[in-house]
Amino acid sequence: MRTRNTDKEALVKEKAIELLVQQGFDGFSMNKLAKASGISVATLYIYYQDKDDLIKKIGIELGEGFFKGALKNFSPDMAFAEGLRLQWDNRIAYSTANKKAMQCWEALRHSPHNEYIVQHAKANLREVLGKFIQNAIANGQLVQLPFEVYWSIAYGPLYTLLKFDSEGKSVGGSPFKLTEEIKEAAFKSVIKALTP
Repeated sequence: MRTRNTDKEALVKEKAIELLVQQGFDGFSMNKLAKASGISVATLYIYYQDKDDLIKKIGIELGEGFFKGALKNFSPDMAFAEGLRLQWDNRIAYSTANKKAMQCWEALRHSPHNEYIVQHAKANLREVLGKFIQNAIANGQLVQLPFEVYWSIAYGPLYTLLKFDSEGKSVGGSPFKLTEEIKEAAFKSVIKALTP
């Protein structure tokens, strides 16, 4: 049996991410990955059982990195505005520093493996943010809303701005760059909508 080569495995992950960003889940194949990596298809099966195993493992790794980045220096006991601001700043910092990984994460969120990947990548994120929301409601810092409504208001504007920034253009094709001023204007509107 052939042994794993960590450098080769890292190259395979890098090329898989590139291909998933360029061609999406449906255009991705193990043959294309082997060719892009300069290795045989048989070598891929040292690292992954099949295409689905590869997609799941890479998706979980990307998600774990993102969620860990989102929780950097975060505590569920923070005041609501302070904690949400840190969440925004962390998510912007991680997304900006890891553009290719975030584009791949987005592509995988539209794959048949989305639920599996998210479920396994989130680990304690749901618990930590759930406690944060409960504390903010109990302290009178957050209006009580169905979770989906809260999430849409709290993070929808951020992810839209990040998408515009990633593409370099906004609605209608106008050039766009996410600036501190734009972020602050959006954040203030979100806080106004979510606080009593």
